[in-house]
Amino acid sequence: MHLTKLDWIIVVLSLGVTFVPAIVLARRAGRNVTEFFAAGRQAPWWLIGISLVATTFSTDTPNLVTNLVRDGGVAENWVWWSFLLTGMATVFFYARLWRRSGVLTDLEFYELRYAGKAASFVRGFRSIYLGLFFNCVIIATVNLAAVKIASVLFGWPRAETLAICAIVPIVFAATAGLWGVMVTDMIQFCITMTSAFAAAYFAIHAPGVGGLHGLVAHVAATAPSLLSLLPNFRDWPTALAIFVIPLTVQWWSVWYPGAEPGGGSYVAQRMLAARTEADSMFGTLAFAAMHYALRPWPWIVVALASTIVYPSLHDIQARFPGVQPALIGNDIAYPAMLVFLPAGFAGFMVAGIFAAYRSTIETHLNWGTSYLVHDFYQRFVRPGAEQRELVLTGRIVTAALMGVGIVFTLFLDNAKDAFNLLLSIGAGTGLIYLLRWFWWRINAWSEVSAMASSFVVSAGFFAAGKLGHPAASTTVLLVTVAVTTLVWLAVTFATPAVDEAVLEAFYAKVRPAGPGWSAVRRRGGLPPSPDSPAQAFAGWTFGLAAIYGALFATGAFVYGRSLEGLTWGVVSVAGVIGLVTIIRRTFTSET
Repeated sequence: MHLTKLDWIIVVLSLGVTFVPAIVLARRAGRNVTEFFAAGRQAPWWLIGISLVATTFSTDTPNLVTNLVRDGGVAENWVWWSFLLTGMATVFFYARLWRRSGVLTDLEFYELRYAGKAASFVRGFRSIYLGLFFNCVIIATVNLAAVKIASVLFGWPRAETLAICAIVPIVFAATAGLWGVMVTDMIQFCITMTSAFAAAYFAIHAPGVGGLHGLVAHVAATAPSLLSLLPNFRDWPTALAIFVIPLTVQWWSVWYPGAEPGGGSYVAQRMLAARTEADSMFGTLAFAAMHYALRPWPWIVVALASTIVYPSLHDIQARFPGVQPALIGNDIAYPAMLVFLPAGFAGFMVAGIFAAYRSTIETHLNWGTSYLVHDFYQRFVRPGAEQRELVLTGRIVTAALMGVGIVFTLFLDNAKDAFNLLLSIGAGTGLIYLLRWFWWRINAWSEVSAMASSFVVSAGFFAAGKLGHPAASTTVLLVTVAVTTLVWLAVTFATPAVDEAVLEAFYAKVRPAGPGWSAVRRRGGLPPSPDSPAQAFAGWTFGLAAIYGALFATGAFVYGRSLEGLTWGVVSVAGVIGLVTIIRRTFTSET
């Protein structure tokens, strides 16, 4: 890609605009760790929603979607579309509970919900495991996407790209804290979404594509299965892997940042930063709507167009001979399509790519640092540390995390492998994160055993694969989930329950609904929860209808199927009406 003077002006201006929040909010972020990691608990719902969707819109996301579409068609996106079930459950069952808990990070939850050495161990272990290892793997996947894009567009080598990309996120995340991250996310989301639609527009006008109608006609004639929103059920192993398992098992059983069962990681961080319970709930609802209904189709259109322009990986290699062979994969087809952008739009796209990169990296740096500083350093190393020391430590750790993430980048080759690795490591633990809010009997040892068994089983399958005995992804997931679930259930009943005083204090503060706490309520003479499980389930159902309906309606109109699009549109509108009704009832019944 050749950038003109106009392109570079656009890039510099877009970067300059995002410096404003860092400058304005730096002093506020430095006051204390609540400001630095939780925005002083004053974040409005709309900023929460936009910040979350900006965080999940990263450089590796369109690459991953392109990889999925080129590998198995549009239907393969069900491996992540299925997580909407998790997202809507977070909105209606968990968002308000998180805000009521009043913790600074979701790891602090362990010592609110449980007690003793086991609770402290889980908090400390996960602060390192998630804040350092797991978090840096994600940072590495985002870095890898940036490396591939820069290699295709500018011919930059890996080391040069990482050096250039690392500096700005470190400065922003270390200076402005969560307030700065969220406000910058808002600006960057506008840039990234606009650039995504621009990429789709110029992709369908690339040589040989023939516009949107030509794209659909060409793909329908040469590879019609790529357009289908559902898998071919005659190919049962594939349908099982990309549709059946994700919708029946994966969504509730797998822990993955941004789609955790019950909320967690940076999603929990945003909910804990909300002004009120309503802001927590509406923020996660806005995130789900934008994440699943707004973003996917521009990427899918570019991915489909790439199958015409670059039918094989050999075509990509021939078009970009300077790219290292190890970086060539289906995920690189997305940046390969960006060379068709004209002057002006090319600069805007580069600005959008960098904005997408920064929004994700800055959130992960702040989130990971919150674990390492608040849940490890302050909790176990320096319990009496002053606020200024903690903020300074946070800024140092932010830079160190980026350094570790860069090292991890050197060991990854493509986004899809990293995605599958993260899913396998977190397999089987999801159910416990859903139930721990609603069943008093779960204890800290339940979580310790779940983490340990999930890791051991996943590591066993990984080692077997390296020794020449790979197992199917569905087998790995199902076996890991089954073993992990049996282990943590057995450990739960084999170990003592949490102290009654701790359980009563937790219930009094969080007030979860359902029969799982009836024994605790009865023994402690505590009042019933103000929440209605029936209303929450109805909201979850209507939310799924509204967002899936909008997603499929958009796809139908893209394919030129007007009647199908109108049908799905009606489903979506009905879901929205149901949502409005349920939300009004929820908040009216409490006033």
